[in-house]
Amino acid sequence: MNRSARAFWLRSPGEGEVRDMRLPEPAEGEVVVRALYSGISRGTETLVFRGGVPAGQYEAMRAPFQEGDFPGPVKYGYLSVGVVEEGPGELVGRTVFCLYPHQTRYVVPAAAVTPVPDSVPAGRAVLAGTVETAVNALWDAAPLVGDRIAVVGGGMVGCSVAALLARFPGVRVQLVDADPARAKVAEALGVGFALPGEALGECDLVVHASATEQGLARALELLTAEGTVIELSWYGDRRVSLPLGEAFHSRRLVIRGSQVGTVSPARRGNRTYADRLALALDLLAAPELDALVTGESAFEELPDVMPELASGRIPALCHRIRYDTSA
Repeated sequence: MNRSARAFWLRSPGEGEVRDMRLPEPAEGEVVVRALYSGISRGTETLVFRGGVPAGQYEAMRAPFQEGDFPGPVKYGYLSVGVVEEGPGELVGRTVFCLYPHQTRYVVPAAAVTPVPDSVPAGRAVLAGTVETAVNALWDAAPLVGDRIAVVGGGMVGCSVAALLARFPGVRVQLVDADPARAKVAEALGVGFALPGEALGECDLVVHASATEQGLARALELLTAEGTVIELSWYGDRRVSLPLGEAFHSRRLVIRGSQVGTVSPARRGNRTYADRLALALDLLAAPELDALVTGESAFEELPDVMPELASGRIPALCHRIRYDTSA
């Protein structure tokens, strides 16, 4: 079998390169995966690309199959979809999702791959990691029937949360973002849209995912008394100021952090990481989630694409990377 591979590495902050490598022989219980697609998690991966991971968070920010260390050289990423070429018989030929960096082929334990349901196209399955984050956030948030909810920040995570909330009965869901172009995405997902200054208030729950100080302040303003903000943003090495004076205490507002690195305490007793990821993949059968994939490039273009994404010159939710299937 073909043991050659090519991988994308961050050589140093702001500079990426594609490297040739040889794969090890798979051991018993391992699989060889040939990549079909991978996704760029625009918020986290562009922060890594810019060298914005705080030194105190190097270990917490490690991806499952990361090589190298921050700020670089480092091989980073975690949204890969491919076909199993070698391994246990029940997996050979199956399309699988794996938390692996951008690489044409790789060897991992069989337990590290999750079969993609037949109802989910391989190109959409790159969203699994982000939808998994949204599942965990909603386990933390525990929305109720009839809630008034805003999702502040129409990026990849915020849109995934809004898409899942659109399925809750009787809720009012509004996606709030400073970019008017997000209105089309909101429409495709079946939720309302508003610019920050026009958003509906008196919310029982606000999910914040804009990674901006202004967005978090607006999230607090949109709450009803005793309402809750679920904070999903990752700020890296940036400090954030909060308006905790004024009516914050008298209205008994709540800010609660949510992070996908651990299973929500609400489900930790009866759900595993594997359960959560399998659920996310099942949820990706919904075709409206294709609206979250807003661009695509070939793998060999990654050294040129990443700086464009990091600078915002390529505006994207999920930017998908395709691989040469004949390799």
